[in-house]
Amino acid sequence: MRLSRGFWVASAIFAILGAIAVYFVYTFDINASMPEAIRTAAQVDKFFRFVFATGFVLIIFVAGYVFYFGFAFRAKKDDPPDAVGVHIHDNPRLEFAWTLLPTIFVVVLSVVSVYIWREINFGPNNGLVVQSIGHQFYFTFRYPQVNGEITDEMHLPVGVPVVLNLTSSDVIHSFWVPAMRIKIDMVPGLVTSMRFTPIRPGRYNIICAQFCGTNHDQMHQQHLVIEDRASYDTWYHRWQVKNANVSNALATVSTGAVSLAGGNASAGQALFNTKCTACHAIGPFSDVKVGPGLRGLLDDPKHPKLVDGDAATPPDIANILQHGYNGSMGSMPNQAANGLSDKDIANLVAYLASLK
Repeated sequence: MRLSRGFWVASAIFAILGAIAVYFVYTFDINASMPEAIRTAAQVDKFFRFVFATGFVLIIFVAGYVFYFGFAFRAKKDDPPDAVGVHIHDNPRLEFAWTLLPTIFVVVLSVVSVYIWREINFGPNNGLVVQSIGHQFYFTFRYPQVNGEITDEMHLPVGVPVVLNLTSSDVIHSFWVPAMRIKIDMVPGLVTSMRFTPIRPGRYNIICAQFCGTNHDQMHQQHLVIEDRASYDTWYHRWQVKNANVSNALATVSTGAVSLAGGNASAGQALFNTKCTACHAIGPFSDVKVGPGLRGLLDDPKHPKLVDGDAATPPDIANILQHGYNGSMGSMPNQAANGLSDKDIANLVAYLASLK
């Protein structure tokens, strides 16, 4: 069956409408209302522009052809009552095309998505480490060498890579800064992380994107402040002085090797049940939650090395607990992010060593 002139006219109209939609998507100034505050935001914007543009074109052609064919092949007044219509079936080339093209499209989206996801989860980790804790109904922030929690704003220096570790003290929250284009859940008992580099100084809203209780609507009043290094240092030192006498100091990463002398297995077990069970099971290595099972960690003949490639010895276990891990099995926050003292690490190692 030959395609009619009307089909080609309709197709041309759909193509023009699709081109207008693509032009609108790619010329719309997102930064006017939602600036790209971090480097990854630009990549996310490009990805969503592509998704929106192709989505608009797809819906224009699909919906357009539905209406066109419904009109072109409608029943005529002079058709007999038992008229069936045009018999069209078995077009292998067409069927192959509409299978191949969506497959290519999904593969492209997957590759780009994984590329962006990888930078968020496995980007630079040699900069500033900050922790944010969700509460009903506010966020608090912890910084190395600053006692206690900062309760008003989160400050970051421009151009410095950041590892942001997130958790919750009560219910599930969701940390979202629209200018960053990243939204991460904050789960009680679990530490999640994101990595990014701030690039645009400014003051940006922090929003909880997960309904967390009756006053959830209040969790949009705090801000992320990205500023030059001198302004950040001034703010940072002011909080060091202000919180100098606060008791719940944030643990920091020890500069040297942690002493394992005097480690208590019972205390380590209690600590493990509090901080580690969300990601690790007391089972064989293959019993994976987020990380591997830890029973027999020091004497497992199938896994004589730790996930970082070091030997399964108490000092090497302490090293992972102290400095964290970032590799093929995911990320483990370091000593500061997990709030561990040197004594805590010694107790955890003693407990893990007791699991034969």
